[in-house]
Amino acid sequence: MKKDQCALTPPMGWNSWDCYGNAVNEEQLLGNAQYMAEHLREYGWEYVVCDIQWSEPNAGKESPYYVPYAWLTLDEYGRQMPAPERFPSAAKGNGFTEIAKKIHDLGLKFGIHIMRGVPRLAVHKHLPVKGTNTTCDKIAQDNSVSRWNTDMYGVDWTKEGAQAYYDSIFELYASWGVDFVKVDDICNTNAYPTNPYSAEKEIEMIRHAIDRCGRDMVLSLSPGPAVIEKAWHLRQNANMWRITDDFWDDWELLLAMFERCEVWERQVSPGCWPDCDMLPIGSLRLNYKEFEEAHGREYHRNWTGFTPAEQITMMSLWCIFRSPLIMGGEMRNNDEFTLSLLTNRDILQMHRQGENAHQVRRTEQSCVWKSHDSADGSTYVALFNLADTEVEVAASWDELELSGEYIAKDLWKQEELGPVSGELLHTLPPHGAAVYRLE
Repeated sequence: MKKDQCALTPPMGWNSWDCYGNAVNEEQLLGNAQYMAEHLREYGWEYVVCDIQWSEPNAGKESPYYVPYAWLTLDEYGRQMPAPERFPSAAKGNGFTEIAKKIHDLGLKFGIHIMRGVPRLAVHKHLPVKGTNTTCDKIAQDNSVSRWNTDMYGVDWTKEGAQAYYDSIFELYASWGVDFVKVDDICNTNAYPTNPYSAEKEIEMIRHAIDRCGRDMVLSLSPGPAVIEKAWHLRQNANMWRITDDFWDDWELLLAMFERCEVWERQVSPGCWPDCDMLPIGSLRLNYKEFEEAHGREYHRNWTGFTPAEQITMMSLWCIFRSPLIMGGEMRNNDEFTLSLLTNRDILQMHRQGENAHQVRRTEQSCVWKSHDSADGSTYVALFNLADTEVEVAASWDELELSGEYIAKDLWKQEELGPVSGELLHTLPPHGAAVYRLE
C-alpha cells in the first residue's frame, strides 16, 4: 500500500518512551498491549510502539539516559536486532516476530522506533550491506550524526548501496510484522541549526524502502519542530511528523502548542498528520525509579504534572486539530480519570471525523477552535482558557460564522444544553477547556 492509502485517520496508540525511556522490555510491552486490547481497542486505539534502543542489552541499567557508544545487537548485515536480554522471544534471530504476532492476535498493530542511518558499530566492523558488494562503512556519512544519541551515522544517499541498506532493514521489519515505524533524528536534524532539514534524502530513501517492502507501514518522523517550508516534502513521504521537540507535562510547552497548531492547521488531511507528540498523562518516567531508590533522591515525578484541567485542554486541542494520539503513560497504572480521557466517544468522534479544523481566535487569555463533522455536518467548537486564573471565555456566532439556533452538547461533561444562539459562553478554570457539538 502506498503512503496516500495509509493512516487515513490520525493514528491512535501507545509508545513506551514516556514511561520506560530506552529501557522497555518484553513483559512491559505485551502488558500494555493486553491493557489496550481490553480497555481501549473498541475506542480506536490500536498501535503498540516500542521506542528507542531496543537493540541495546543494558539500556536502563547503567543510567536512565542513553549510554554513549553503546554495544548494539546486530545481525551479519549491520541491522539492529532486539536484545534477547530484554526481549527473550527475540533469541536465535527471531527478532520481533513473536511479539508482533501476540500483538496482532489481540487485534492490535505493532510499531518500532529507529534512528535514521546505519549503526556506528556496523560501520566500524565493516559489515556487508545485504544484497550488495559494499559494506556499511562505505555508505556512512560520518559528519551526519545526532547531537543527543551516539548510535548511528547518517547514510550518504549518493553512495552505492545506500538505498539497498534501507531496503534491507525494512525488508526485515516487514518479515517481523511491523505496522508502524517512528524514525528519529530526521524530521529536524537539530545538530545543524542552519540546515534543520538536512536528512531530506534519507526521508526519501525510507519512503522508497517502505513502498518496496511489501507491507503497509505508517511512517512517523521525529523530532520536531518540523520545518513548515518543507510541508510539501513531508506530505509526499510521511504519514505523521512532529511539529515540536519532545513534549512533556509542562504548561509552557502546552501553551506553545497553540501557536504550532495554528501554523500547521492547513496541512492536516487523510494520510498526512502534523504530530503534537505523545500524551504525557498517567504514570510516567518509571525508568527513573530504580535510580531514585539507589541514590536516595527524586529525579522526576512519576505521575503527570498536568492538572486535570490541563489534561482536558491537551486532549481537546490534540483532538480538534487532529494530531495523532499516542498515549505515553504506563497504561496498567491508569486511574479512572486518565482512562476517561482516552474513552470519551464524542471527543474521539471529533478526532476521527472532524475536518477543516482551524483557530478562530487567540489572545493571551483565551483561544477558540472550530471544525465540522465530515459524517453528520455538525459543528465542533472548543473554548480554551490560556490564563492562570479563572476566565469567562465566549465565542460569538459572527466569529464562528454561524447563524440561527443550535442544539448544543458539552462533550466533556456529557451534558445536553438544549437550544443555544448568538454565542457560546463558559467560565473555565485556569488552563481549562470546554468542547461543544452544535447540531
